[in-house]
Amino acid sequence: MPKPSSRDRILDAYENVLIAHGPAGVTLEGVAAEAGVSKGGLLYHFGSKDALLDGLLDRVRRLNDADIEQARKAPKGVVHYYLRSSVSDVTKDEALHRATLATIRLAGNEPRVDTAMRSIMEAWRELLAEHVSDPLTAELIAAIGDALYLRAAFGDTSDAIVRNLDEVLDRLGT
Repeated sequence: MPKPSSRDRILDAYENVLIAHGPAGVTLEGVAAEAGVSKGGLLYHFGSKDALLDGLLDRVRRLNDADIEQARKAPKGVVHYYLRSSVSDVTKDEALHRATLATIRLAGNEPRVDTAMRSIMEAWRELLAEHVSDPLTAELIAAIGDALYLRAAFGDTSDAIVRNLDEVLDRLGT
């Protein structure tokens, strides 16, 4: 496996700091130290905190786009993929989850984050609507997935929905 680029290590460090300390804990010096680069090295790749945020938002969008493409190809279908990955991606500490969790830590404090996250959620709702004939059922599935993700992110280990996913999908008429 190739060594991550300095840019990726810096974004990884930014995510780590956000997840561990929230937005108030982010300093350029702290992110640089976490990444193992000098502050000058960080500034070479990201000239400011705003540039770091832009890098994180680009990353979360790119990872989400790739996840949507994976969902389109999922053997058991988009809905199954969406609900199952709403739990499994969190518990596996996947790159998308880490980027999403870091981004969520900024929600409500940064309008660009709120806009980006609404756009990501809308992309999933559109994909679900393509694969579920009833629009309200598609919205319910999106809401269930969001709730499963939030539960898993907070360490809730109840997995009755995921264990009984086929029955849940039957009840939803999908």
